[in-house]
Amino acid sequence: MPIPNTPDTATLDDAAFVSRTLARAFGDDPMMCWFFPDAATREDGLARYFGTIFTRQYARHALCERTGAGAAFWVPPEAQAQAVPDEETIGELQAILGDRAALFGEAVESAAKHAPREPHWYLAVIGADPAAQGQGHGAALLRSGLSQADAAGLPAYLESSKPDNLPFYEHFGFTVREELQLPGGGPTLWSMWRDPRPAAR
Repeated sequence: MPIPNTPDTATLDDAAFVSRTLARAFGDDPMMCWFFPDAATREDGLARYFGTIFTRQYARHALCERTGAGAAFWVPPEAQAQAVPDEETIGELQAILGDRAALFGEAVESAAKHAPREPHWYLAVIGADPAAQGQGHGAALLRSGLSQADAAGLPAYLESSKPDNLPFYEHFGFTVREELQLPGGGPTLWSMWRDPRPAAR
């Protein structure tokens, strides 16, 4: 039976759902597999990771939306200075990542150096449960955020380490801006950019 794919605001009450859903969505993501190399503990580690950044970071300072099987975190330009982890959050993430914490820090720093400086909407996270693949959850979440970026007359930016996802984003008007090789033998990261489109009348 199809799961409802109409986006709705994700609140702190949705933390368990959001963390579990994104853990399943990113189970085969190259960058997340690099940060969590043990397949036996990966889903649990990812759930803790997404739960932490959602509750301590994005739910407080970003536009977070969910469907019945997906979630997305969008950061408008006016919130980008606040939607960064504080020292306590960094400590929690380091404990979750264990001996991969240093690699994680290097990857985040490397990606940040290439982030655009002009005002834009940043798609920090988007994912749907693979069990609901093909039901339009990712597309609905993407359209929802892009409609708000378009209404503000602003471009959108994202990063992806999964090459299979690039055509999906290109379908919605994104183009590859840069191809980055993450330090420490990490995977390739593609940054993507989408110019604003006139809002539908």
